[in-house]
Amino acid sequence: MSDKLFEHEKIRYSRNLKIPDIGISGQLKLKGASVLIIGCGGLGSSSATYLAAAGVGHLGLVDSDVVELSNLQRQILHGMTTLGQPKVFSAKSRLNEINPNVRVDVFNERITAENANKIIGDFLIVVDATDNFETRYLVNLMCVEKEIPFIYGAIFQFSGQMSVFNVKKGPCFQCVFSQLPTPEISAANRGIGVVGALPGVIGAMQAIEAIKMITEIGNSMIGRMLLFDGLEMTFKEINVKKNPECPVCSQ
Repeated sequence: MSDKLFEHEKIRYSRNLKIPDIGISGQLKLKGASVLIIGCGGLGSSSATYLAAAGVGHLGLVDSDVVELSNLQRQILHGMTTLGQPKVFSAKSRLNEINPNVRVDVFNERITAENANKIIGDFLIVVDATDNFETRYLVNLMCVEKEIPFIYGAIFQFSGQMSVFNVKKGPCFQCVFSQLPTPEISAANRGIGVVGALPGVIGAMQAIEAIKMITEIGNSMIGRMLLFDGLEMTFKEINVKKNPECPVCSQ
C-alpha cells in the first residue's frame, strides 16, 4: 500500500478526507487497492467512473465489444468520438481524463475458462458488470477459488439487483442462483430494454460497496441482496444464505 498522499491528491480527494471513516488512512487504502471491472457497458461505466474518481489506484477493465450508437443511451464512459472503438480503450481514455493518477489495465477480450485465471490474477475485488449468466458462473468459480469478493449487479427495464458474494464470509453467486438458465432464456435476455439511468444507480452502489470493502468500513451486502424498483422508487432487501450443497463453494 502507498505510504503517503501528495499535495495534489489531498486536494483531489479532499471531500473523501473530510469523512471521518475514510480520512488519510482510508484514502491510502484506496490508492493501494485494485479492482477488476468485468464489462464496460452501463454498470461498468458507472462503477468504473466512481472508483476512478474515488482514487482506487489500479483498475482492470474487461470487455470484447466495440462502442455502438445504441450504447450511448446508458453507457456514459463512451461518446460519439469513440464510436467503433473497443470499449476498453474508450473507457480507459475517459477514466484517464477523470483521474490520471489511476493505473488502468485493459483486457480487450471476453472472459473464458482459458483466460479467466490470468485476467483475474491478483485483483483485490471483482465487480460484475456483465450481462449474461454464463460469464457470471465462470467468474464466480474463479472468485471462489481465489477467495476474492464478487460484487454482483443486474438490471432489467426499471429494476435492478445488487449484492456481494464472498465465500469466506457468506454465500457465493451459485449458492443463490443455483440453476444456469436455458439457452433460450439466456438468448431472450440479451439486448433487453433498460432505462438509461438504472445502470447508473446500480453501478454506483457497486462502487460504494467496493469503497467500503477497501476502507473496511460500514455494513457489507454479504448475505443480503438489494432489490430496486425504479418505477415505484422502492428498495427491498432479502437475506441470501450459503448453500451447504453448493457444487462450487461447499466443503
